[in-house]
Amino acid sequence: MNHVFFGLVTLAVAFAVINGTPAEVGQGALDAAKASVNLAIGLVGYIALFLGLMKVVEEAGGLAFMARLIRPVLIRLFPDVPPDHPAMGAMVMNIAANALGLGNAATPFGLKAMKELNELNTQQGTATNAMVLFLAINTSGLALLPTGIIGLRALNGSADAAAIFPTTLMATGISTVVGISAAIGLSRLPWFAKTSPPPAKAIERPPLRWMDLAPFLGAMAALIALVVAVYVNGEAASVWIMPGLIFGMLLVGVVRGVKVYEVFVSGAKEGFSLAVMIIPYLVAILSAVGMLRASGGLQRLVDWVNPLTSALGIPGDVLPLALLRPLSGSGAFGITAELLETHGPDSLVGNIASTMNGSTETTFYVLAVYFGSIGVNKIRHAVPAGLAADAAGVLASCWAVHWLLS
Repeated sequence: MNHVFFGLVTLAVAFAVINGTPAEVGQGALDAAKASVNLAIGLVGYIALFLGLMKVVEEAGGLAFMARLIRPVLIRLFPDVPPDHPAMGAMVMNIAANALGLGNAATPFGLKAMKELNELNTQQGTATNAMVLFLAINTSGLALLPTGIIGLRALNGSADAAAIFPTTLMATGISTVVGISAAIGLSRLPWFAKTSPPPAKAIERPPLRWMDLAPFLGAMAALIALVVAVYVNGEAASVWIMPGLIFGMLLVGVVRGVKVYEVFVSGAKEGFSLAVMIIPYLVAILSAVGMLRASGGLQRLVDWVNPLTSALGIPGDVLPLALLRPLSGSGAFGITAELLETHGPDSLVGNIASTMNGSTETTFYVLAVYFGSIGVNKIRHAVPAGLAADAAGVLASCWAVHWLLS
């Protein structure tokens, strides 16, 4: 992120020299710094609301329910991991937490999963197929509730902040499928297999019963039905997503006997702390982007790449976000905020940026943290698998918005 930040500022200064706009660049930095603080303060309420709701769902057993849904699928995706091994349980909980937007709970489960997977590793220091596949699912940005971006859209005056809910579902689903396919497919190539650990002893598994998959398939059918409903009915359906989501999350807590108010307040306090914590990151990235935009350089870069990206359905304005997202989550959030303010949250660029931020992940950060935690330095095909998921998420975000929201 240091190089990205310095690179953006350097580009801004270079274009200021070329275009003769040094005064505009200086003012752009000051205006962006002020706007970033206002943005973070405005987000406090939205972040507190959603983290409070997520805390209620977590206390009501939502995380355990999600884990039961996906466990039958993961058992088949990871043939080298015994179904009753601690690694399987940790992976299930990590993926379930990520899907629900519980990043604070997902990371400890993820680190635990990598530690347990390393216990099964017969060649220490080299990533196993299971490790790469697990991280491909993580870097694909699998998320069902893009609450942070919905709050950002509401702050910018969106007429339907939750409209990106179905587009995010569609994009993150495609990204995850591509990430899984890439991880499995690349593992079979000779170039990557040369450094692969010896295959583990075959693990006997219970026969696949459709009854085991019924809850998972039912959940997928419900999500697909939501996407179709938005496609058919448009705003008449999407405007009900937010009130239905809030009511449903609280209802789950009431039914499960959770002290809804107390738990909500506890989660909201975490949201307040989180909103304050992101201020320095927003100041840095938004100031750099503000300088580049004021210099005229950002528009020039967009004009250069627009013919190529437009052919793929990608507006040139979102290309910086697509390039930065695998590198920095806070940086990508800052660029998304800047795009929503500049183009409007309900514009084509605003909808695509919102969907893209909610359906892709900081690939290199995830790989560095998780592999670094267990001392793996030969990561084999983890980077291409993660980047394949990122690329699919970018394209799927654009196509989903064109299909559902245009």
